[in-house]
Amino acid sequence: MNPFTFTQAEDNAAALAQVANNASFAGEAVRFIAGGTNLIDLMKEGVMVSSRLVDINRLPLDAIEEEGEGLKLGATARNADTAYHPLVRERYPLLSAAILAGASPQLRNMATNAGNLLQRTRCYYFYDVGTPCNKRDPGSGCSAIGGITRQHAILGASPHCIATHQSDMCVALAALEATVHVESARGKREIPFTEFHRLPDDAPQYDTVLEADELITHISLPDMRRYAAHSAYIKVRERLSYAFALVSVAAALDLGADGVIRSARIALGSVAHKPWRKPEAEALLEGQKEDPALFGRVADLLLDGAVGQGHNDFKIGLARKAVVRALQTAVRGTVTNTGEAHD
Repeated sequence: MNPFTFTQAEDNAAALAQVANNASFAGEAVRFIAGGTNLIDLMKEGVMVSSRLVDINRLPLDAIEEEGEGLKLGATARNADTAYHPLVRERYPLLSAAILAGASPQLRNMATNAGNLLQRTRCYYFYDVGTPCNKRDPGSGCSAIGGITRQHAILGASPHCIATHQSDMCVALAALEATVHVESARGKREIPFTEFHRLPDDAPQYDTVLEADELITHISLPDMRRYAAHSAYIKVRERLSYAFALVSVAAALDLGADGVIRSARIALGSVAHKPWRKPEAEALLEGQKEDPALFGRVADLLLDGAVGQGHNDFKIGLARKAVVRALQTAVRGTVTNTGEAHD
């Protein structure tokens, strides 16, 4: 048995007071829970232990609304509500498509936006408490290195961890230049999305830069309507199922009537410990027209430094082809993953 205390917070201040003394996310930390689609599984497996869960579903953090020229996504808004929200579908179809490519309808109805950001890796060895894992037990070793690595990182890995972050939603948020807003008893801060998740380096137990006493309140998106008509989320899986991606690509283009690409946003998923983006690769597309050779050079720059771990060597070539395919698809229009055309 894993005994823990369950409490419900009535407001932000009450929630933050319960985690004010959290030293870190290690050990029996107090944790927030909303949908619980990943946390509960991890607690059942003994991968994560908490002395107290603080239910934040009563907090006013579920709004999806305009914020200036952009959009504000509440932390506890469900993934399904976000994907199907009229403003998201109209202005950020890339985000909607990415969410709908992930999990199952049942999970998307339960999972929250903040929870999606904070989900843990699906590395087999992380889930197997009978094997050493630096992410689960710092300093114990990485069983994945030299093990079965088909789903593991080809970019940004370290000698301490080769796990990947496998969210679909986060890949689109990285491409769309989102910002994560957090709050603690010490105050508020804003974190650019590309800086929110960490590479493993020598501390793979930390997935993000979020402090243990901080609560995600919302995610903000800038005005990206110029990319709405030409975007695609490509996800390559082992089979046609709800399995996690081997490789995914979020691509969005600001394309002129003359076919010239004015600007581009591209992010890779399931290749590293965080969504992978390189603005210098995107810059290669500026002022250019559709060209498979050019798209290949963009992919090569995105994947510069990629290293396979044996079983996942194929992911380098697969990722390159997926980038080219995503860009070619985006040139032709927007893929919504709903079967509907997008104007």
